[in-house]
Amino acid sequence: MLNLLLPTGLAVLAGISLVAQQLLNTSLRAALNSAVWAGFVSYLVGLACMAVLAAALRDPVPAAGVAARLPWWAWTGGAFGALYIGLAILLVPQLGAATFLALLVAGQMLASLAADHLGLLGLAQRPVDLPRLAGAVLLVAGTVLIRR
Repeated sequence: MLNLLLPTGLAVLAGISLVAQQLLNTSLRAALNSAVWAGFVSYLVGLACMAVLAAALRDPVPAAGVAARLPWWAWTGGAFGALYIGLAILLVPQLGAATFLALLVAGQMLASLAADHLGLLGLAQRPVDLPRLAGAVLLVAGTVLIRR
Protein backbone atom coordinates (compact mmCIF):
# COMPACT_ATOMS: atom_id res chain seq x y z
CA MET A 1 0.00 0.00 0.00
CA LEU A 2 2.80 2.41 0.89
CA ASN A 3 4.44 1.74 -2.50
CA LEU A 4 1.28 3.07 -4.15
CA LEU A 5 0.78 6.05 -1.83
CA LEU A 6 3.76 8.12 -3.02
CA PRO A 7 3.10 7.71 -6.78
CA THR A 8 -0.60 8.42 -6.21
CA GLY A 9 0.18 11.57 -4.23
CA LEU A 10 2.65 12.72 -6.86
CA ALA A 11 0.08 12.16 -9.62
CA VAL A 12 -2.43 14.29 -7.67
CA LEU A 13 0.27 16.94 -7.26
CA ALA A 14 0.86 16.85 -11.04
CA GLY A 15 -2.87 17.45 -11.57
CA ILE A 16 -2.83 20.37 -9.16
CA SER A 17 0.19 21.80 -10.96
CA LEU A 18 -1.70 21.70 -14.29
CA VAL A 19 -4.48 23.83 -12.82
CA ALA A 20 -1.96 26.23 -11.26
CA GLN A 21 -0.11 26.45 -14.59
CA GLN A 22 -3.32 27.28 -16.44
CA LEU A 23 -4.33 29.98 -13.99
CA LEU A 24 -0.85 31.53 -13.89
CA ASN A 25 -0.49 31.46 -17.68
CA THR A 26 -3.93 33.03 -18.06
CA SER A 27 -2.86 35.85 -15.72
CA LEU A 28 0.40 36.19 -17.64
CA ARG A 29 -1.54 36.44 -20.89
CA ALA A 30 -3.62 39.29 -19.48
CA ALA A 31 -0.55 41.10 -18.13
CA LEU A 32 1.45 40.71 -21.36
CA ASN A 33 -1.59 41.11 -23.60
CA SER A 34 -0.35 38.15 -25.65
CA ALA A 35 -1.09 34.43 -25.52
CA VAL A 36 2.04 33.72 -27.57
CA TRP A 37 4.39 35.57 -25.24
CA ALA A 38 2.71 34.07 -22.19
CA GLY A 39 3.37 30.62 -23.64
CA PHE A 40 6.95 31.58 -24.47
CA VAL A 41 7.60 32.75 -20.91
CA SER A 42 6.02 29.56 -19.56
CA TYR A 43 8.31 27.40 -21.67
CA LEU A 44 11.36 29.55 -20.87
CA VAL A 45 10.79 29.16 -17.13
CA GLY A 46 10.15 25.43 -17.63
CA LEU A 47 13.42 25.11 -19.58
CA ALA A 48 15.31 26.87 -16.79
CA CYS A 49 13.72 24.57 -14.19
CA MET A 50 14.69 21.46 -16.17
CA ALA A 51 18.27 22.76 -16.53
CA VAL A 52 18.49 23.28 -12.76
CA LEU A 53 17.06 19.80 -12.16
CA ALA A 54 19.53 18.19 -14.60
CA ALA A 55 22.41 19.99 -12.88
CA ALA A 56 21.16 19.07 -9.40
CA LEU A 57 20.84 15.40 -10.38
CA ARG A 58 24.17 15.54 -12.26
CA ASP A 59 22.41 13.99 -15.22
CA PRO A 60 24.89 13.80 -18.11
CA VAL A 61 24.00 15.28 -21.49
CA PRO A 62 23.11 12.46 -23.92
CA ALA A 63 25.68 11.72 -26.59
CA ALA A 64 25.09 13.37 -29.96
CA GLY A 65 25.14 9.94 -31.63
CA VAL A 66 22.21 8.78 -29.50
CA ALA A 67 20.22 11.90 -30.35
CA ALA A 68 20.98 11.50 -34.06
CA ARG A 69 19.58 7.95 -34.09
CA LEU A 70 16.18 8.96 -32.75
CA PRO A 71 13.27 8.91 -35.21
CA TRP A 72 11.95 12.32 -36.29
CA TRP A 73 8.73 11.93 -34.31
CA ALA A 74 10.64 11.47 -31.05
CA TRP A 75 11.36 15.20 -31.14
CA THR A 76 7.72 16.32 -31.39
CA GLY A 77 6.71 16.08 -27.72
CA GLY A 78 7.51 19.75 -27.15
CA ALA A 79 5.22 20.73 -30.03
CA PHE A 80 2.33 18.91 -28.35
CA GLY A 81 3.24 20.63 -25.09
CA ALA A 82 3.19 23.99 -26.84
CA LEU A 83 -0.21 23.17 -28.35
CA TYR A 84 -1.53 22.33 -24.88
CA ILE A 85 -0.10 25.51 -23.32
CA GLY A 86 -1.40 27.71 -26.14
CA LEU A 87 -4.89 26.23 -26.08
CA ALA A 88 -5.05 26.37 -22.28
CA ILE A 89 -4.07 30.04 -22.32
CA LEU A 90 -6.80 30.79 -24.87
CA LEU A 91 -9.57 28.51 -23.58
CA VAL A 92 -9.40 28.65 -19.76
CA PRO A 93 -10.78 32.23 -19.67
CA GLN A 94 -13.63 31.20 -22.03
CA LEU A 95 -14.54 27.80 -20.56
CA GLY A 96 -13.38 28.11 -16.96
CA ALA A 97 -10.67 25.99 -15.34
CA ALA A 98 -12.96 23.10 -14.31
CA THR A 99 -14.59 22.69 -17.72
CA PHE A 100 -11.29 22.99 -19.56
CA LEU A 101 -9.67 20.42 -17.30
CA ALA A 102 -12.64 18.05 -17.57
CA LEU A 103 -12.48 18.25 -21.38
CA LEU A 104 -8.71 17.83 -21.23
CA VAL A 105 -9.02 14.67 -19.13
CA ALA A 106 -11.76 13.32 -21.42
CA GLY A 107 -9.48 13.85 -24.42
CA GLN A 108 -6.57 12.24 -22.58
CA MET A 109 -8.71 9.22 -21.67
CA LEU A 110 -9.95 8.69 -25.22
CA ALA A 111 -6.44 9.04 -26.67
CA SER A 112 -5.04 6.75 -23.96
CA LEU A 113 -7.60 4.06 -24.67
CA ALA A 114 -6.71 4.19 -28.36
CA ALA A 115 -2.95 4.13 -27.62
CA ASP A 116 -3.36 1.14 -25.29
CA HIS A 117 -5.65 -0.68 -27.70
CA LEU A 118 -3.24 -0.25 -30.61
CA GLY A 119 -0.06 -0.68 -28.55
CA LEU A 120 1.32 2.62 -29.88
CA LEU A 121 4.97 3.57 -29.41
CA GLY A 122 5.91 0.35 -27.62
CA LEU A 123 3.04 0.22 -25.14
CA ALA A 124 1.75 -3.21 -24.22
CA GLN A 125 -1.53 -3.81 -26.05
CA ARG A 126 -4.53 -3.57 -23.75
CA PRO A 127 -7.73 -4.06 -25.73
CA VAL A 128 -10.64 -1.75 -25.09
CA ASP A 129 -13.13 -3.82 -23.12
CA LEU A 130 -16.51 -3.01 -21.60
CA PRO A 131 -15.24 -1.77 -18.19
CA ARG A 132 -12.65 0.53 -19.79
CA LEU A 133 -15.21 1.82 -22.28
CA ALA A 134 -17.73 2.38 -19.48
CA GLY A 135 -15.13 4.35 -17.55
CA ALA A 136 -14.52 6.59 -20.57
CA VAL A 137 -18.25 7.11 -21.07
CA LEU A 138 -18.66 8.04 -17.38
CA LEU A 139 -15.76 10.46 -17.67
CA VAL A 140 -17.37 12.16 -20.66
CA ALA A 141 -20.69 12.25 -18.76
CA GLY A 142 -18.86 13.89 -15.85
CA THR A 143 -17.49 16.47 -18.26
CA VAL A 144 -21.03 17.29 -19.40
CA LEU A 145 -22.15 17.69 -15.78
CA ILE A 146 -19.20 19.98 -14.91
CA ARG A 147 -20.00 22.26 -17.86
CA ARG A 148 -23.46 23.06 -16.49
